[in-house]
Amino acid sequence: MTNQDVVVSEMGIAAGAALPGPSPALLACRGAAAGAMSLRYLDLAAAAARSASCTWADAMRASSPTRSRAAADVDEFTAWMRKHPSALGKFDQIASASKGKKIVMFLDYDGTLSPIVADPDTAYMSDAMRAAVRDVAKHFPTAIVSGRCRDKVRNFVGLPELYYAGSHGMDIKGPSSNPESVLCQPASEFLPVIDEVYKALVEKTKSTPGAKVENNKFCLSVHFRCVDEKRWNALAEQVKAVIKDYPKLKLTQGRKVLEIRPSIMWDKGKALEFLLESLGFASCSDILPVYIGDDRTDEDAFKVLRKRGQGIGILVSKCPKETNASYSLQDPSEVMDFLLRLVEWKRKSSPPPPMIRPRV
Repeated sequence: MTNQDVVVSEMGIAAGAALPGPSPALLACRGAAAGAMSLRYLDLAAAAARSASCTWADAMRASSPTRSRAAADVDEFTAWMRKHPSALGKFDQIASASKGKKIVMFLDYDGTLSPIVADPDTAYMSDAMRAAVRDVAKHFPTAIVSGRCRDKVRNFVGLPELYYAGSHGMDIKGPSSNPESVLCQPASEFLPVIDEVYKALVEKTKSTPGAKVENNKFCLSVHFRCVDEKRWNALAEQVKAVIKDYPKLKLTQGRKVLEIRPSIMWDKGKALEFLLESLGFASCSDILPVYIGDDRTDEDAFKVLRKRGQGIGILVSKCPKETNASYSLQDPSEVMDFLLRLVEWKRKSSPPPPMIRPRV
């Protein structure tokens, strides 16, 4: 695909290891190299973390831009919207790029299908959003790709017909109640250490009001959305004090969250590639992957789409950010509107079923 408004083939990542061809049998996952793409604010975060004169709190502020920052520079936001236009405003362009192709839908959960809330355990999606996702899945293969524990996000969504990739893509399962339908768990060996670090973090951070440690099975999240900003640096130091004893784990940042993950070459981009392979679409030129997400880890998936030169990345954000996505949506309500329009377009563009004439 060469339409630059849809996807741009640039800034490639290392090629992944070949996977076995699709078959009814479950596919075993293999290791693959992964690249990383930093957002502008996240570049500031990394610089802050490296600088001796800056603290982790500076990095945490940079990785969690506030609404006031975006509102302070209307010109910047307008310029950003020209570069990453609304997927609703440019829907006809997206529909045109989709003609003759099979859409494969990938959706983040928090901040995409559900609102960002203070307590991550109450990040429920609305019944209307669930109905919209159900309709999408009737027309297109659909996967939820989340940093959450796979079982937790599956319970939130409540749609067994979907694919689910939890723990930032490190735990992938197909649409079946059969435990053997687990497709990929490249970080299985880390389960004991993740559980050990979880317990240590809970103990270490219990003195910080508002801090919440979430066990996502193959990774951990330390939420600081409800922590007083004056305590951010102390919280980061508490987390680092635990992680320093585990060199095979890495610490990264997202929207008001610190993430602890295994240091393996796997991310949401690799999960996207694996699912396309599992569905038999890896080498198909007539498919159009669509990925919608709102956070730093979704950039790995956006980057894969650019590398493929095939697909549409949509960033959910009210703040201007550097991104590999081609389009934008502001919040989950706009995501739902986009999904509904996509289903409506599919219904209208699909040929009617053949008429059965009665025998004379």
